[in-house]
Amino acid sequence: MQIKNSFSFFLVVSSLFLAPLSYGQVANNKPLLQEGKKTLYQRVLTTPTCKLYAKPGDQSGAAQEAFSRYYVYQRQENAGKKWIEVGVDTVGKKIGWLDAACAVEWKMQMSLAFTNPANRTLSLFFKDRESIEKILDASDPAAAYAPILDSMTKVGRNPQVVAREPELYVDFRKNFYLLPILQAEEVMSDGGFNVRLLEVASVSRQDPAADPAVSPQAVQSSIKAFSAGVVFVMDSTLSMDPYIERMRAVMRNIYARMEKEKIDDKVKFGLVAFRSALSAVPAIEYNTRIYADPTQVKNGADFFEKIKDLKATKISTPKFDEDPYAGVKEALEKINWNEFGARYIVLVTDAGALDANDPLSTTKMDAQAIRVIAKEKGVALYVLHLKTPEGAKNHQSAQRQYDTLAFNSVANRPLYYSVDAGRVNVFGETIESLGQSLVTQIKQASMGEVVAGSALTAAQPTPTPSTAPATPPAGSTAAAIARDSALLGRAMQLAYLGGATNTKAPPFFKAWISDRDLVKQNIPTTEVRVLLTKAQLSDLSTVVTQIVEAANASLVSPTDMFDRLRSVAATMGRDPNDLRQGNAQKLGQMGVLGEYLDGLPYKSDVLGLDEEGWKAMSVAAQTQFMMRLNTKLRQYQSFNADTGSWVSLAKGSDPSEAVYPVPLESLP
Repeated sequence: MQIKNSFSFFLVVSSLFLAPLSYGQVANNKPLLQEGKKTLYQRVLTTPTCKLYAKPGDQSGAAQEAFSRYYVYQRQENAGKKWIEVGVDTVGKKIGWLDAACAVEWKMQMSLAFTNPANRTLSLFFKDRESIEKILDASDPAAAYAPILDSMTKVGRNPQVVAREPELYVDFRKNFYLLPILQAEEVMSDGGFNVRLLEVASVSRQDPAADPAVSPQAVQSSIKAFSAGVVFVMDSTLSMDPYIERMRAVMRNIYARMEKEKIDDKVKFGLVAFRSALSAVPAIEYNTRIYADPTQVKNGADFFEKIKDLKATKISTPKFDEDPYAGVKEALEKINWNEFGARYIVLVTDAGALDANDPLSTTKMDAQAIRVIAKEKGVALYVLHLKTPEGAKNHQSAQRQYDTLAFNSVANRPLYYSVDAGRVNVFGETIESLGQSLVTQIKQASMGEVVAGSALTAAQPTPTPSTAPATPPAGSTAAAIARDSALLGRAMQLAYLGGATNTKAPPFFKAWISDRDLVKQNIPTTEVRVLLTKAQLSDLSTVVTQIVEAANASLVSPTDMFDRLRSVAATMGRDPNDLRQGNAQKLGQMGVLGEYLDGLPYKSDVLGLDEEGWKAMSVAAQTQFMMRLNTKLRQYQSFNADTGSWVSLAKGSDPSEAVYPVPLESLP
């Protein structure tokens, strides 16, 4: 095994907070700064053994909830023990003293979250890294892993394993948990994949009286309540009428089958239409319009009544590209997806999407930004791309956009399907295949079956009811979408069951895991999240805005960008002498983004950029750079508005101290 790089660090809770301009601390009114830092405060994370005391050396204290995050105000030694005075915020709200031995220091406020286990092997937490290395070094990782996984499945234990990932999906936002990293090492597996080995400590909210096992009866009871919400986001621009009519005809067949199976109350369909910016052509009537909100649709007759006025505009839009991102964003943000266990959006269009920097774009977001919003809401995005002859010159660029938009981490590929020549009959078959596949899943679920082989029945093939439609020809678009919808159905149910049965992460322990499936090594098992407060997210947004403004100015004068950013850095407390002496040639060295990005395991477009590199970029490359940053700004706005995903890390802390788990890929 080739070791690519190695680093270790303790995740001591720290603020990613930009401190005031003066770094002086009024004794006892501000938390201690991290060693060598000017802006990052010390924090600690409690473990299940922590108690809070009135003063160091006390014999009795109040038990603290595991997973609480406190700021460190003082450190003191008493009778051979190290003690820390802690508070719930940075403005002097101190609550008492902890025995330092019970607390985990956390320098970078990061956490790992499990990905959905629907299309991968369950992660195991190993006692040592050597056990993982042996599997990665094996010529047949599956054979090396099989006996370990088999013993965990049959008897629930193995001498090499500390714990295993819960069988059902743990929703990071509903049952918030931390997997702080203690050490990390990147290696090359025998199969040629870059894999990161992680030593983690699991600290999760647990009810000591609760039985961690999920009974089959509980699963069966929960799965019966499983429901699906499917929203079509339809292009309603010129020439789309044949597809709209075919969609109506297919939907009548699907509703007829649902009524026959008596599951029409468990699958709700909706429809959002989109066109382009009204500012360019007011006569096109709308940019986006919700015709049918699935949470408001009563039955098939009600659905068709709501969409009866849907038709294509007779007026040409300014460009061949339209505004599908606006339609998808409208569906994501205006529909209450929490009412559904399975969540699907199906985008239907014959054109590409307006780029984020296009004057006619109403979202100012790109495909990746929209995909992040969908992922955060647990919505799977399908794209049906009608490759009509009229759009031949647009097909390639549109497919690149939609491959990014529809990439799904569970399927590990884009849920993108093209309809060659825009054939209406093929489009109809594809829509019908998707709809009927969903009906089959919900039918089985209503009978108490865990559809498409959840972790509890993964080894058993999924039965096909006699009422299911005939299997589409292998290799057809309809067959591909049926296959993928079955896989996604399993993922949606794992997510739903995890919430319905209150599945939680294992209790506190330290162990080693891999960030990738040990068998299917191209599939990630975890995602990195950075926990930001509202103030920190606001600071990040402000600084990125300043970088974009400086970059805009540099299009006229290339030297302006770094001169302006040096000025910004100086106002944020960076030593002007360092800046003048040329010690800060790269943006990452200027301190514009503060110290909170130091040490994070990601590659940044911004931090490594220097003045010569910026000047060497073409205008097109500089414009793309600014477009990516503008897209991230839109994401920060969406995160801020997502009130249901903000998490309090300490009882009694001010709401401003709540954090949002920002995906690592959303950082600048």
